[in-house]
Amino acid sequence: MSLANKLALERRGRLAAERLLELKEAELSAANRKLGRHAAALQGEIVETRAEVANFKTENERVKSELGQAKQKVEIAERRLWHSVQTITDGFAFFNSDNRMIAANSSYLAAFDGLEVIRPGVHYVTILQSLTDEGIIDTGKLTPEAWRELMTERWLQPQPEPITVRLWNNQYIKLVDRRGHGGDIVSLGLNITEAVQYEKQLKSAQAEAEAASRAKSTFLANMSHEIRTPMNGVVGMAELLCDTGLSEEQQLYVETIKKSGEALLVIINDVLDYSKIEAQKLQLHPEPFDLERCIHDVIMLLQPSTREKNLTLLVDFDLFLPTVYVGDPGRIRQVLTNLIGNAVKFTSKGHVLVRVTGVPDLENGQAVVNIAIEDTGIGIPDGKINHIFGEFNQVENERNRQFDGTGLGLAISKRLVDLMRGEMWVTSEDGIGSCFGFMVPFELGTTELPAHPPVPEGLRRMLVVDDIEANRTILQRQLEQIGMGVVTCANAKEALEQLDQIDLVLTDHNMPGMDGLELAEAIRATGSEVPIILLSSNTTYAANDPGAKHVHAILQKPLPRADLFSHLQSVGPLLGNQKSATPTSAPEARKMRVLAAEDNKTNQLVFRKMVKDADIDLKFAGNGVEVVELFQSFKPDMIFMDISMPKMDGKEAATKIREIEKETGGHIPIVALTAHAMDGDDQGILASGIDHYLTKPLRKPEIHSKLRELCPAEACHPLLEENVAELQAG
Repeated sequence: MSLANKLALERRGRLAAERLLELKEAELSAANRKLGRHAAALQGEIVETRAEVANFKTENERVKSELGQAKQKVEIAERRLWHSVQTITDGFAFFNSDNRMIAANSSYLAAFDGLEVIRPGVHYVTILQSLTDEGIIDTGKLTPEAWRELMTERWLQPQPEPITVRLWNNQYIKLVDRRGHGGDIVSLGLNITEAVQYEKQLKSAQAEAEAASRAKSTFLANMSHEIRTPMNGVVGMAELLCDTGLSEEQQLYVETIKKSGEALLVIINDVLDYSKIEAQKLQLHPEPFDLERCIHDVIMLLQPSTREKNLTLLVDFDLFLPTVYVGDPGRIRQVLTNLIGNAVKFTSKGHVLVRVTGVPDLENGQAVVNIAIEDTGIGIPDGKINHIFGEFNQVENERNRQFDGTGLGLAISKRLVDLMRGEMWVTSEDGIGSCFGFMVPFELGTTELPAHPPVPEGLRRMLVVDDIEANRTILQRQLEQIGMGVVTCANAKEALEQLDQIDLVLTDHNMPGMDGLELAEAIRATGSEVPIILLSSNTTYAANDPGAKHVHAILQKPLPRADLFSHLQSVGPLLGNQKSATPTSAPEARKMRVLAAEDNKTNQLVFRKMVKDADIDLKFAGNGVEVVELFQSFKPDMIFMDISMPKMDGKEAATKIREIEKETGGHIPIVALTAHAMDGDDQGILASGIDHYLTKPLRKPEIHSKLRELCPAEACHPLLEENVAELQAG
């Protein structure tokens, strides 16, 4: 190889080595730059990490500080809590899920009187064993083994029921244990010794109070019987004496005796009823009854008072409201007697109106009935309205000091309405009048609305004559609701001008200027034969008047709807100017057989005189044994049964009679005559099989009312029409 080639080759090799060196230097430079950048980045991360480490260190120091403070606070709170637990007088202990004691306060440990075994770590079963072995616990009738078994079973329950145990020193501890979610148990031992002793004192006081209440009830019942028995003779004889020929002065004396006796009985009844209500011994006895008839019975008994004061008693019973309901008729009658009697007492002129309204729910067989008693009396001042319902409260002012009373009537009535789930209210205007009302929910005795008989053919237009607008309005509404055309007049003069096209005249008796009987005579003087019905509050007086021959019928006012419709039917044959025909006499029938059980000879005499006007076959029995014997031999239609009799009392005799009837069939009505007012009262009386009861002293209207009500169809009516009229007149 030539030198030139070698030199060229070396030059090419040197150039290649230089290029390779440059390339390596470039790569090394690039790597160096990359390493520099990485070192810079790593340095930044180190700085950040150092900062974070510093922050973490700071935070750690702060957390350590806070944990220290928290631990200190927890220790303080724990110490305070434990000090608090130690200071309470009740026992307090913790148990773990293995039923071992964790801790207990000194009150809990004090019951064990320093037993060394009772300390943290002791098992619950060991505690029970110590309680029985050391005689700390009084197991009562249980053996120690049975008591420990009972307590162990209770302890193992998920949530043990509280239990009271008795210690040896008569301390009573109520154990209340609660199990946590982890199985730990907190046990409380509450010392209830004072509460137990107080409860014993309360039970002792309650027993004494109940004994005193029973003694009071027995005393009141016995006093009621002892007072009513002689009062039956006093009031009964006075009532009978009034019917004999007496001089005016003697009549005054007898009536004073009778009224004083009745006033005393009202006081006795009020006090006894109030005592029963206060003792929560008064119970209601629901049964089907006719509300309208009940109202009219009360009004009939109050008629003598209204006639003396020349007042008018009105009844406005909604024509389309049912009359038969299920309730306690005796208590309803008592409320009505109080309210209507008060209205009559405090009304010197004008009228007293009993208004009955309500909406029956036939689908559910219920009705809410509203009864309002409106009067035109002295009224009540605004500030005294709430006062009158209090016990022994009366409105004291110069106008009503003349009225006597116990002040219990309204209080008792309100309590009775409350017992019936009802409500009582009053509105009044001083000097104008008052309205006492009450609302009572009843069950319907029938789900059918009351129906009235069809109006007789030819009876289309009626003339109503009455000087009292309220009475005219009531009669007009009732008659128009059954399809009658009604013309009303306020006096007889107007009536004589309205006779044209009139089919029937319905006139009041007492009217100013020309009364109802004088109007009847004047109508006949015109040649008219139109039938006339007279409404009178004293039917006996009206029947004895010469003008009575001109009227078709004399009816007692206020007039029940059934009686009104019945007499409208009786007018049918008279229409067309036919003269009044005398009623045909009823066919002869046997007398009504009545058995009266009464051991008191005076009361027998009183009863015999009260029924002397009744056409009955009467026999007396002196005791319950005779009653049962005469029931089988005499076969009475009804029995008046005295309750207190020797050998066998009335309730036992009634039970015997009902047992006999189960074998022979039939059911004879039994009416109790009792002087008792609290000893079991009507509940015990009716439970023995007695159907009705009357409280002594006996009253003639009540006796005659039962005779009429319970007379069988096959017996003749026990009272003649004139006796009925006399009875209704009071």
